[in-house]
Amino acid sequence: MTVPPAAASTPAAAPTAAPTTSGAGAGKTPAKSSGTVKAAAGTKCTDRVDYAGDSRSNAEINSIGETTGTCPAPQGGGATAGTPKKSGTKCTDQLDYTGDTRPNAEINSIGDSTGTCPAPQGGGATAGTPKKSGTKCTDQLDYTGDTRPNAEINSIGDSTGTCPPVKR
Repeated sequence: MTVPPAAASTPAAAPTAAPTTSGAGAGKTPAKSSGTVKAAAGTKCTDRVDYAGDSRSNAEINSIGETTGTCPAPQGGGATAGTPKKSGTKCTDQLDYTGDTRPNAEINSIGDSTGTCPAPQGGGATAGTPKKSGTKCTDQLDYTGDTRPNAEINSIGDSTGTCPPVKR
């Protein structure tokens, strides 16, 4: 049996990776390639692309988008930064955003659309008291009057290394 010449000389096509539609970047415009997301009039780049973990301020990012007409690519982790959002839990109930100037609705909207809670900005992640090794935050500080459950307070301390400020 002979193999037709066209089939014998044509190499098989290499598989290509398709963009993912689940995980941290789900629901957001993919931001892997620099400057490919067009800035839309009246829509901030920070509302179109996940900049969690980017050290630049929202104002700087949006200014770049307005000036160039293209949203800048995230720096410092971008779409993969942040904490996975727990199903049925708001990001503002999952992480300590004390000191973050963004409204809770904006923070929770980012979590809902990306599946990842954005990193706290403006000192939120480090506000509070350093957690002592082997000691629960609720044993280290007086949280009387704080409406959060002790487990949530201690979880924040365990994950950040900082006991959150008391919320009254």
